[in-house]
Amino acid sequence: MIVLGLTGSIGMGKSTVAAMFRAMGVPVFDADATVHRLQGPGGALLPAIEAAFPGTTGANGVDRPALGKAVFGDRAALRRLERIVHPAVGLARQEFARRHRSRPLIVDDVPLLYETRGERRVDAVVVVSAPAWMQRRRVLARPGMSEAKFAAILARQMPDNVKRRRADFVIPTGITRAETRRRVAFLVACLGARGLRYCAACAKSSSTPKPPA
Repeated sequence: MIVLGLTGSIGMGKSTVAAMFRAMGVPVFDADATVHRLQGPGGALLPAIEAAFPGTTGANGVDRPALGKAVFGDRAALRRLERIVHPAVGLARQEFARRHRSRPLIVDDVPLLYETRGERRVDAVVVVSAPAWMQRRRVLARPGMSEAKFAAILARQMPDNVKRRRADFVIPTGITRAETRRRVAFLVACLGARGLRYCAACAKSSSTPKPPA
């Protein structure tokens, strides 16, 4: 089984590409969705979060605006929250891989994969990328987003050009959706037919893995 890490900075289209992998029958572990479940109503992390950040949880789970306010701009508080969340997500990830161990390919969808050294637990990394102007437009169109919040998020993330340089594969989303889907399909087909070593070598000489003959 190949474990492919999927990552990309905010607004780059990672969720869209993850959905494309799913539509092609590839199991995708969604780290963000797992966090939402663990922090939702009756979530396993609520007691620990409430103890660390009093007043940030309730019957509906974590009060995200309240928790965001408690950790926004506070590195120590953010690290405290990460020490609660990351181990639980890791256990869920292991269980996901166990359930799909007979599959040839699974995707680990992680927003901060490089920032948390998550590349060490996957076989290869695919980075989703778009032009900076497009990223900015997408993010600032989100409800509740501001220039300051966007800047703070970017400050926590590895620059896109560095991610692209470190990646085994890059999937662009600043193009048509159909072309992005075609590139995802080529990658899935290439990995399935030829394996990781061939596809990684192929990607070094082309932005698009060649489809199997």
